[in-house]
Amino acid sequence: MDWNLDDLYKSIDSKKIKSDFIKLESESIAFNKKYRNSINEKSSPKVILKSIIELEDIYEGLGKISSYASLLFASDTNNEHYSKFFQDSSEKISNIRKNLIFYFLSWNKIPEKKAKLLYSNTLLKDYSHLLKSERKYKKYMLSEPEEKIMDKKTITSSRAFNRLFDQTLNNIEFKLKIKNKESTLTETQVLALLYDKDRKVRISAAKSLTEGLNSERKLLTFIFNQILTDSKITNQIRGHKSPMSARNLSNEISEKTVEALIKTCNKYNKLPIKYYSLKSKILKIKNFSDYDRYAPLGESSKKFSFNDAKEIVLDSFNEFSTEMGDIAKLFFDNNWIDYKLRNGKRGGAFSHSCVPSVHPYILMNFTGKIRDVMTLAHELGHGIHQYLSRKNGYFQQNTPLTTAETASVFAEMLVFDKLLNGENDRQEKLYLICSKLEDMFATVFRQIVMTNFEWDVHNKSKNSGELSSSDFDSAWIKANSKMFGNSIKISEYYKSWWMYIPHFIHSPFYCYSYSFGELLVHGLFAKYNEDKNVFVKKYIQLLSSGSTDSPEKLVKKIGLDIRRNDFWESSMYLMKNLLTEAEKIFYEK
Repeated sequence: MDWNLDDLYKSIDSKKIKSDFIKLESESIAFNKKYRNSINEKSSPKVILKSIIELEDIYEGLGKISSYASLLFASDTNNEHYSKFFQDSSEKISNIRKNLIFYFLSWNKIPEKKAKLLYSNTLLKDYSHLLKSERKYKKYMLSEPEEKIMDKKTITSSRAFNRLFDQTLNNIEFKLKIKNKESTLTETQVLALLYDKDRKVRISAAKSLTEGLNSERKLLTFIFNQILTDSKITNQIRGHKSPMSARNLSNEISEKTVEALIKTCNKYNKLPIKYYSLKSKILKIKNFSDYDRYAPLGESSKKFSFNDAKEIVLDSFNEFSTEMGDIAKLFFDNNWIDYKLRNGKRGGAFSHSCVPSVHPYILMNFTGKIRDVMTLAHELGHGIHQYLSRKNGYFQQNTPLTTAETASVFAEMLVFDKLLNGENDRQEKLYLICSKLEDMFATVFRQIVMTNFEWDVHNKSKNSGELSSSDFDSAWIKANSKMFGNSIKISEYYKSWWMYIPHFIHSPFYCYSYSFGELLVHGLFAKYNEDKNVFVKKYIQLLSSGSTDSPEKLVKKIGLDIRRNDFWESSMYLMKNLLTEAEKIFYEK
């Protein structure tokens, strides 16, 4: 591995892991005995404070082991020792957590008037938002025995199918034949070839990806159906009326705001449609197809070393804020990043926040493209956000998904802005703008495409039961057609590509948060350009706040009101302007 996990544990066989499990189980039992009958309307602020600090300490201990197990597994899903450790740890953690479930159930049984007096008390100011926020789950909570069953069953339901999905996808062999030369690639390597300048290579990659996915079509369809069924059963038991309700609740965002976001993005599909029409002219491709979307436009398809990417990103961050640059440097200096391609390694990229007493870790698959430079900036944005918010403790270090993408997208914007402002060559500038527009469209419109797709299949499953693979294919093409319009010809290959999207399996309805975050950052970037000195301080404070308040209130401090429907329309300005500039460069050459 490229990263150094010693700050969590020295090895999978560490005696510290075993002793920590024993200690945490003992503490959880003692906590249950001490507070089971003490959290009620007669509780004093002092008792609530003492108990929540103790509870947080236990959860942090569990989170540390969980982080170590999941990071090991992500680094090599083929390693049987890691796989077993991941599963065994999950079971032990679930078994310990059952002793703690009573706490917030008891808190939510306290009458509202008394609860408000408690969470408004100055003694509890550091946990006020947490305690207040937990109340939103009150109507969806079950009895303690039922909650224990719900928690326990995830090991053999959603979590089990998450693991099966990862192992299945990471072990598919994608056979590629180019110029009579055959090779076997990973999913990440095949997806990277969709960015190749040679159209024949892109077509071969599209065919290889499809054939590889179709080799596991029955199993992947089965896994997705189990996730849909598990979601449906959970929503029925808890009383959620909409498949997306639980996600909106955890995101601390109203359904009305989410509907406004989705409606606005669907309305502005004309932007990607207009762009892809332009790109087909730039590349002189008549039958512009889905596998042509990411074809490079110019010399910036050159390779970047990881050190090149590091220098570009750190320079961009330091120009914005030396504090931001200093934190990012820690990730490189201390090997908190795993970036090399390996068989069995999880595809894609993420920044894992771990626990407040440690620090985040980043996983990515670096192939040397400019988009990998942007991915590095993106994940380091997450890492900086998570590093700054650790001071809020385990319960409030991570923000809801709606604002979780803020720092990552903003970091990308800083790198893009630096590259664009330093570029004088018209063709190179056109490439940079087009590359950024494609990233934005992937983050804004494609994520809404995926949300529309999820909404469709979750509702079909809810009303009609298990779906066939062709049902998924049809829903996928229907959702994508809205974004592509007549600018892109959807090939026969593309209909299968819903199968490799991990968010559908791991985090249903996660995707709209990317769109939310991107458009929110466009609004933030407008504020940054208004007054850079004032903004930087407010921005660092925003990242440092974690989830100590609602997203709406935290963002309001910078001067944005995301509750207003017209906010989303106004945030389309950046993509409009960049598209106009791209057209100007192309048509005026």
